[in-house]
Amino acid sequence: MNHLFNFLFLFFFTTSLSAQVATIPEVSPDSSIVELENSLLWEISGKGLENASYLYGTIHMIGAKDFFLTEPTKVAFAESERVAFEIDMENMNSMSMMFSMLGQVMMDGGMTLKKLLSEEDYATVDAHFKEIGMPLFLLERVKPMFLSALAAGDMSGGSMQNGEVKSYEMEFMQMAKSNEQEIDGLETIAYQMSIFDSIPYPVQAEMLVESIKGGDEGDDQFAEMVKLYKAQDLAGMQDMFKAEEGGLGDYEDVMLNNRNRNWIPVMGDMMAEKKTFFAVGAGHLGGEFGVVNLLRKEGYTVEAIK
Repeated sequence: MNHLFNFLFLFFFTTSLSAQVATIPEVSPDSSIVELENSLLWEISGKGLENASYLYGTIHMIGAKDFFLTEPTKVAFAESERVAFEIDMENMNSMSMMFSMLGQVMMDGGMTLKKLLSEEDYATVDAHFKEIGMPLFLLERVKPMFLSALAAGDMSGGSMQNGEVKSYEMEFMQMAKSNEQEIDGLETIAYQMSIFDSIPYPVQAEMLVESIKGGDEGDDQFAEMVKLYKAQDLAGMQDMFKAEEGGLGDYEDVMLNNRNRNWIPVMGDMMAEKKTFFAVGAGHLGGEFGVVNLLRKEGYTVEAIK
């Protein structure tokens, strides 16, 4: 059960992460980027809310030695009646739901990875998966974006189980259960699956190859992202998430911006009902179409909490 959960968890929370850190672009002025204060925790008030709610930017996978929670974050979490993630994490504990999702990680129409890649690229991918102990012939029909998550051996489900790697979502979920807080999600698992399916298989395959060829460079860039995260540097992380080569590129609206827009009315309904702690990827917070700016445009007061 735990192995299956970790397998799916990596898909929903790590595929976009592996693409986002593939290349750090040169930083240039961009009027579309709204720079925010250096903070992962934000208080949401105003617009008729009886009680303030909170927004927290997570990093979905992080080494245990780098994991941290500030005291204000712990207080804000404890004060909240509901904890809302990008998806309802409790749904992923349903065995029927998990097996249903496993079926959806497979490519349609008999497509295989071998059909998508050149012989040279296939050999590169095959060698990498053999090195991390996962024979590629068992994964031939798995969608390439999912394989991109599995390709990061140091961020595998096994690393989560032995305590080397932590997930903010998993930690928050356990805290919510201990506090008997309600757990909810801003979007459904089915919707997330449809988002990934909007990226053509050949493009997904190209992302997979680039992430593997990046090798040590990708590791260095992930380390840089963790450094920025620990500094709560949203502007710095936003620069990384704007990467074009090997990043979200033409699919930024589908993978990031449209989802942010969809979340705003859902968040509004939740906050009007009860005090909520929203935990979403830090990459969703900053920028013109980031959650903080979109909430402000809707008339909410959103303030950083140090």
